[in-house]
Amino acid sequence: MENLNLSPAETAEKFVAVGRMKTELPIYRLLILGILAGAFIAFASEGSNMAVHTIESAGIAKALAGALFSAGLMMVVITGAELFTGNALIVVSCLEKSAGWGKLLKNWFFVYIGNFAGAMLIVVFVYLSGQYNFSGGMLGGYTIKTAVYKVGLTFTNAFFMGVLCNWLVCMAVWMSCSAKDIPGKLLAIFFPIWLFVASGFEHSIANMYYIPAGIIAKTNRLWVEQAVLMGVSESGLESLTWGAFITKNLIPVTLGNIVGGSLFVGAAYWLSFLYKSRKKGIRAEKSGSFGRPEIKS
Repeated sequence: MENLNLSPAETAEKFVAVGRMKTELPIYRLLILGILAGAFIAFASEGSNMAVHTIESAGIAKALAGALFSAGLMMVVITGAELFTGNALIVVSCLEKSAGWGKLLKNWFFVYIGNFAGAMLIVVFVYLSGQYNFSGGMLGGYTIKTAVYKVGLTFTNAFFMGVLCNWLVCMAVWMSCSAKDIPGKLLAIFFPIWLFVASGFEHSIANMYYIPAGIIAKTNRLWVEQAVLMGVSESGLESLTWGAFITKNLIPVTLGNIVGGSLFVGAAYWLSFLYKSRKKGIRAEKSGSFGRPEIKS
């Protein structure tokens, strides 16, 4: 019976070619696929908010939100969309000298822009749909409350929550790459994503939905009243601005996401399975069971 999974060493070798392929994508594809990924993560974010906005127990709410949020990364991975946080793993190709660092930065830049555009598209569509009026405006209030919490984090808190988040997100991506069939990929994604959301860690692309959605919801008086009933203070409402979104959350969380994914997953597994292994003759392709995947344009 054929083995449906790659070994850890084979998975590391596969990421060398995958990362190189990603750095060679033209800009228009990076933007389109980035927009799709941003939209998928935003769908997961708004769906999670919708499911838990009336649940008082924080633990139960986080557990349910995490189970739903995993659908976002599933859509990204299965459809081949480009997600900034997952692309932290391109460092494997750079460390292996299969791709250049400049091309890595180009990929990150345009995918990040695409992710933001896709997330904002869903923010606008959800606002226009009237979804925030659910439960007498409680969903709008919860959306504001979530955003206020996120911009209230210290730089240090946001950074390390970003590190922890993308360590798990990239583990989900890494493990899904080990599976050769879709059910295996979905299962590999589900548990690390469930864990990161249940833990309350910070994901930069998800926050491109959560915080702008709260800023826009703050323009509605009913939703603000519901947020106040949920415990949001006047000072908290005043702190929810576009500037705070960028400086107090997006920047530190993005930096943390880069460290969490590129260092603790990409670099760690490169050191474990690829570094100096060519000289020792233990590269995965020399086992005869796996070679570098063909790169298709």
